[in-house]
Amino acid sequence: MLDLRKVNEIFARQVPLKSVNAWIRLRGAVRAERTDEGGDTVLAQTQTGVGGLASIPALLHRNATEFGNAPAYREKEYGIWQSWTWAEAEKEIEALALGLVNMGVAEGDFIAIIGRNRPYLYWSIVAAQCVGAIPVPLYQDASAEEMAYVLGHCGARFVIVADQEQVDKVIEVQDQLHQFEHMIYLDPRGLRKYDHTQLHQYSHVQAQGRAAYDEHIKELTRRREKLTYDTTCVMLYTSGTTGKPKGVVLSNRNVIETAKSSAEFDKLGPNEEILAYLPMAWVGDFIFSIGQAYWCGFCVNCPESPDTMMTDLREIGPTYYFAPPRVFETQLTNIMIRMEDASPFKKRMFDYFMAHARRVGPDILDGHSVDFMDRLKYALGELVTYGPLKNTLGFSNVRVGYTAGEAIGPEIFDFYRSLGINLKQLYGQTEATVFITAQPDGEVRSDTVGVPSPGVELRIADNGEVFYRSPGVFVEYYKNAESTADTKDAEGWVATGDAGFIEEGTGHLRIIDRAKDVGKMADGRLFAPKYVENKLKFFPNILEAVVFGNAKTECTAFINIDLTAVGNWAERNNIAYSSYQELAGHPQVMDTIQSHVEEVNASVAEDEMLSGCQVHRFVVLHKELDADDGELTRTRKVRRRIIEEKYADIINALYDGSDKVSTKTEVTYEDGRKGFISATLEIRTAGTNAMRAQMAAE
Repeated sequence: MLDLRKVNEIFARQVPLKSVNAWIRLRGAVRAERTDEGGDTVLAQTQTGVGGLASIPALLHRNATEFGNAPAYREKEYGIWQSWTWAEAEKEIEALALGLVNMGVAEGDFIAIIGRNRPYLYWSIVAAQCVGAIPVPLYQDASAEEMAYVLGHCGARFVIVADQEQVDKVIEVQDQLHQFEHMIYLDPRGLRKYDHTQLHQYSHVQAQGRAAYDEHIKELTRRREKLTYDTTCVMLYTSGTTGKPKGVVLSNRNVIETAKSSAEFDKLGPNEEILAYLPMAWVGDFIFSIGQAYWCGFCVNCPESPDTMMTDLREIGPTYYFAPPRVFETQLTNIMIRMEDASPFKKRMFDYFMAHARRVGPDILDGHSVDFMDRLKYALGELVTYGPLKNTLGFSNVRVGYTAGEAIGPEIFDFYRSLGINLKQLYGQTEATVFITAQPDGEVRSDTVGVPSPGVELRIADNGEVFYRSPGVFVEYYKNAESTADTKDAEGWVATGDAGFIEEGTGHLRIIDRAKDVGKMADGRLFAPKYVENKLKFFPNILEAVVFGNAKTECTAFINIDLTAVGNWAERNNIAYSSYQELAGHPQVMDTIQSHVEEVNASVAEDEMLSGCQVHRFVVLHKELDADDGELTRTRKVRRRIIEEKYADIINALYDGSDKVSTKTEVTYEDGRKGFISATLEIRTAGTNAMRAQMAAE
């Protein structure tokens, strides 16, 4: 294991560290369980919630009572925005909850929810909570077998799905689900001739609930009033980068305390607008679209479909926006493609004003001193470039924007901030109910993930691993006491699995990489693959990169091209291709990717600590890394160990000096069938700083 104390010593020349065993709190924040002045009041809050609001259903009732006519949900359907107020949403949720009681849902049952972001499915989550059941959102693009594992692990008796596609997946694995009893579907299209013994239409369940109001309302009221701060709010499954997903149990305390403190941190209020488009099974969507939305009372907007998301984003103009790095990378790629197709004049104007924005934009955004002429030029750029670009992206009204999930490339991060978009980084986990650290306004930097969020304590272990504890710390991993004990100790400290350190003076946390991924080169130099991968992915032509080199004499890489960007280039240059594989292996594409790798190498060489991570040899893969093939998680995180095993022959060729390698790879088609694709891949040697120095000497 890498001893990161030595790494810290290197950094200490610029940012001296306190003892690595010291823990840091955010400016007077304390854990909810501890008491200060007015200790009795604080203790009471831990039992009954904040102001007596101990559950999401309690927040729903408050919102419906205090601002019932304010919009709570919008959804675009058939090109028209539909809207529901908080009072209307409460009635819809109550009808579904009564229907669930009528169907026999018991307290403590697990209810799985599968589908894209729709108000009806968010209502399903809250209705499940109202009846004392535990909602378990699943990824809608998961395969039937992946769903079978989660449904079987939690023992879901009831499943609520969006449409025929999800119904078919559950039916496919139904014989493996011994606890499964009933499935409720939202969209009836295509389901007319199905056996409805265990199938029920969503609207019919609501209608039955309304009809049985007098019969079940007392029982529903009893269950709602029984909910406490320590009642389970939701169970979310981890992405499973290293093994089977684990069920993370989050209580009402976890969700409400985190929503409250994070909303206060960014001054969120009932007038915010958000677009709910990220997977409902992801903790980020849950805390933004349920936790904070219900705490603050703001409106959740659901797009019509993934294909119309960008159009819907522009129409809504959210004030509060969240996206993982992949979304920002894709948007930047689309911008660059459009500029390549623009007229020479527009291209020159874009390049000119963007160069100026990168120089002064972040300082203007943070309120720092900037020369008058620079401000004037930036204002002109806002008129002709930045403003129209933000409008195209749908970011004109964004007051607070966040990115998280994995590290974002500094160049990509700085690009958006240079436009005047208040994009910030946060660091979190499902086990933390998202928030561990966040960046305060005026203290935003691309090389840190901010200071501890309110109520969060940080500690750095001797090996450099980051630990935290907070009111948001999860209850347990469901049916996995061993993993719970390995992750969370008796005092509530949780191991993140990430290596990092805290800057002296600023209190900002800097994450180096996943602790398990950080290693040493054969000569002892630091190996941190994510650092290099993020630099490579800044280029629009590169969709994904995986860097190898732990315990090796040099680093190598797998590259995935971005088919949209490279395909656009091929079209402009009249280059014909019939498949991803053919385009990826085109000599001009290989030359372009090599130039990108060498440019990144020059940048990496400037970092004394990470200069050993320059990529010596690389291969452009013959297929995109895919979650359906197990190479990525459903949140698009790389599964390094699986990739190393699956493509061992290519990795060996990268290190044995071969110029080419022939390989055969199993793939999964959209309909679930398996197949194989064969290819002969060219292996390229990229220029490094040492190579350039040697050539100059000769």
